[in-house]
Amino acid sequence: MLYPQTNTYRQVCDLGGFWDFRFDPDDVGLSANWSFGFADSQPIAVTASWNDQFAESRDNFSIGWYQTRFTVPQLWSGQRVFLRFDAVNYLADVWLNGDSLGGHEGGFLPFAFDITDRLKAGENRLVVRVDGDLAVDRVPPGKVGGAAWHTMNRVEYPDANFGFFPYCGIHRPVMLYTAPPDAIQDVTVRTDIDGGNGLVQVTVECVGHVEQLRLTLSDDEHTLSLGSSPEYPVTLTIPDARFWSPQDPHLYTLRVEALTSGSVVDEYTLNVGIRVIAVQDGQVLLNGDPVRLVGFGRHEDFPVVGRGYLPALIVKDFALMRWVGANSFRTAHYPYSEQTLDLADRLGFLIIDEMQAIGLFFREDGLERRAQLCDRYLRELISRDKNHPSVILWCLANEPQSVNPEIGAEYWRDFSTALTRTYSHPAALDLFKSLADTARALDPTRLITMVGFVGAGEDSYQFMDIIGLNRYNGWYTQAGEIAKGVQSVADELDLIYRKFGKPILLSEFGAEALPGHHALPAEMYSEEYQADFLTAYIEMARTKPFVIGEHIWNLTDFKVNQ
Repeated sequence: MLYPQTNTYRQVCDLGGFWDFRFDPDDVGLSANWSFGFADSQPIAVTASWNDQFAESRDNFSIGWYQTRFTVPQLWSGQRVFLRFDAVNYLADVWLNGDSLGGHEGGFLPFAFDITDRLKAGENRLVVRVDGDLAVDRVPPGKVGGAAWHTMNRVEYPDANFGFFPYCGIHRPVMLYTAPPDAIQDVTVRTDIDGGNGLVQVTVECVGHVEQLRLTLSDDEHTLSLGSSPEYPVTLTIPDARFWSPQDPHLYTLRVEALTSGSVVDEYTLNVGIRVIAVQDGQVLLNGDPVRLVGFGRHEDFPVVGRGYLPALIVKDFALMRWVGANSFRTAHYPYSEQTLDLADRLGFLIIDEMQAIGLFFREDGLERRAQLCDRYLRELISRDKNHPSVILWCLANEPQSVNPEIGAEYWRDFSTALTRTYSHPAALDLFKSLADTARALDPTRLITMVGFVGAGEDSYQFMDIIGLNRYNGWYTQAGEIAKGVQSVADELDLIYRKFGKPILLSEFGAEALPGHHALPAEMYSEEYQADFLTAYIEMARTKPFVIGEHIWNLTDFKVNQ
């Protein structure tokens, strides 16, 4: 899905601002025909979560209705007009002038509708129903009961099966945009390196009656004629190319022009970074050279706006990461905004792009539907982010509860048992093998990872290129004993590598601190303990050649459930 852009042949209109809003706690809106419009509303900001905008709405995860009005410019006549939502959490149903456009499930990926034939002259009314409920057959799941969070058996409010606040609402931009009748539908770019030359393979899909395509990258120009198929891969060669990296995030501009009867009828431009990523001899290679991933887990989260799109916050987070020396981050625990990836492309950050598969569990209730959603989310994620040079890994899940707690207890008593037995639920093995196969089929140019919690007992690691491991020994376990905790992690890392033989990323580790609280000798919640904890983990990880990086949890504070 190409991100909307404005040029000679396309126009974009942002519908953000103040919309009308009302809650529907008794779910009467559909029967009361609110889809045609509703009264008794209050203003709400779009884009932002609804939870922090009103005093009574923080813990409201039911149903909310949004509406706004717009008028399409006359100059858009003859163009196809689309309505796009970048992200709505969790379930969205959309009506235009009372006509149903359709819906979308999942709070972090875009969806769009062709509304060309649905528009009225003059004012149009747009209504969106958002269902933010937590349910066992949604991803990420909620209201699980009895399977929450490994073996801690804790109950949270709200009752999510994951460790961050489940904000609801229209979180990212809502746009009207145009495309000509004969248009570029999609562009896929894959890059490779041949000595000092950069190879850029481009596949273009078109609609309508496009007769020719003209591709321009740097000073290379290729023209090809379309036959019966709308897809034509072509490779552009850049001699003595500048390869994209954190040290030199050089971007070329790819311009795709569609021609009919010799005249240009559409155009789309795309930033291209020429780079290759691979795994070899226990290391990650970027453009043939080893690279160490140093950085953070993060969240898209800020007071008042919740998980709403906030450009200044994105800039500030990147500035903080650059200041502290990071070169990478994971989009924990869901796909981030496309604007975040654009900035990562420009600034040279390496991204582990994670789908929203957190809190997965493998009881039968809702299992088939959760698996189907994971497959769809992965396909949507790759379709959206396939052209970003910053994205080097697809992450299929974070801390899946793939091991029965009773069986898992054996692992914690003796790690070495994982060398001789299988711990993971068969359904978990089936799901992650299927997801890994799908990711490789759709995009063979990137690596695949999964972030686990059960270490060598996470048998689905066998399907990954890189292993992600979250550890808090010396905090949640061996509390107050950093040296003891770090040694236990060191022993476990050796065992994991012995079993799977794959590079390992220490994908989460950290300790909380109260700002300004000091203690010597260091004790938990002091700034000294946090600093000593992080230092000990990093020093240990760098003694192990197969550990290819460290991501501290977390870059900044974020809201959690009570």
